[in-house]
Amino acid sequence: MGHEETASDDATGMHTGGIHHISAICSEPQRNVDFYTGLLGLRLVKRTVNFDDPGSYHLYYGDGVGSPGTIMTFFAWVLPPMVTSRARQGTGQITATSFLIDAASIDFWVDRLAEAAVDFGTPATRFDETVITLSDPDGLPLEIVGRASAPGRQPWQGGPVPAAHALRGFAGATLCLGGYERTARLLTETMGFREVGRDGARFRFQAGDGQDAAMIDLHCQPECDAGRMGIGAVHHIAWRTPSRQQQEQWREVLAAAGYDVTPVLDRNYFHSIYFREPGGVLFEVATDPPGFTVDEPVGELGSELRLPPWLEHRRERIAARLPVIRYGQEPARPV
Repeated sequence: MGHEETASDDATGMHTGGIHHISAICSEPQRNVDFYTGLLGLRLVKRTVNFDDPGSYHLYYGDGVGSPGTIMTFFAWVLPPMVTSRARQGTGQITATSFLIDAASIDFWVDRLAEAAVDFGTPATRFDETVITLSDPDGLPLEIVGRASAPGRQPWQGGPVPAAHALRGFAGATLCLGGYERTARLLTETMGFREVGRDGARFRFQAGDGQDAAMIDLHCQPECDAGRMGIGAVHHIAWRTPSRQQQEQWREVLAAAGYDVTPVLDRNYFHSIYFREPGGVLFEVATDPPGFTVDEPVGELGSELRLPPWLEHRRERIAARLPVIRYGQEPARPV
């Protein structure tokens, strides 16, 4: 394994704070809830709908308070039995979403996954970290990464995983690309990352000190076919920005660099802009505020269906189309 430190060539003066959230596509929402809360021990911090398709769930998981850098979200595609829309892993996709644990918790997670009869890979070493590979019930590739200096978080106290072994948010993500150079220039020259390691065809970049959901790997795989979006794929990755003002600056910088950037969109819990990086992966820049307590207190996060103000007048019709989700001891009805 090679490892090298190189100075950032960032010419914009802008720096992302790392990963805000990662959004993927699932099928059955109940199975998704059972896996991410019951097995992985994340908290369901928001139960809402896809604002662009209000007839389907958008589920958010995270630490005890829904901190940026811990948020995994899912658009639930509940399709008729004869209709399939499965993803194909390949270039232009995020092919691994990595969760962080303390390095001392690797044995705990090996035992937990084995007890749950989850297929997983033998722990292996990558960049001096221990990595366990697995997939969720829809085939979404995941990793659990043991890092000696894992940051402290506020784990879900009511969850099934002891706080000492709880997931600490994201360790990073892997982008599978046909060629990595243009994406690397975006990261270093525009977004404030720096290259910190190489291992064969894998190139690692980090924002800041790399401790808080701030790592990303570019995996150069020119022989791979292009990926196909669908159930079991990551839809996009979002990067943090602290304010609307800085988000507008991001939009100006990215547009000046030649990227087609959306207008600012109100996602109720954050504001977003979107663009595609050169390898084809959809990037988002999302604000930290206002956060997930904007419409329910910490103690009630994820307990009921929440809709943005512009959809409240459709609540009855929307709720009638959504399946019941059991979360905890009682079924949580979408009303």
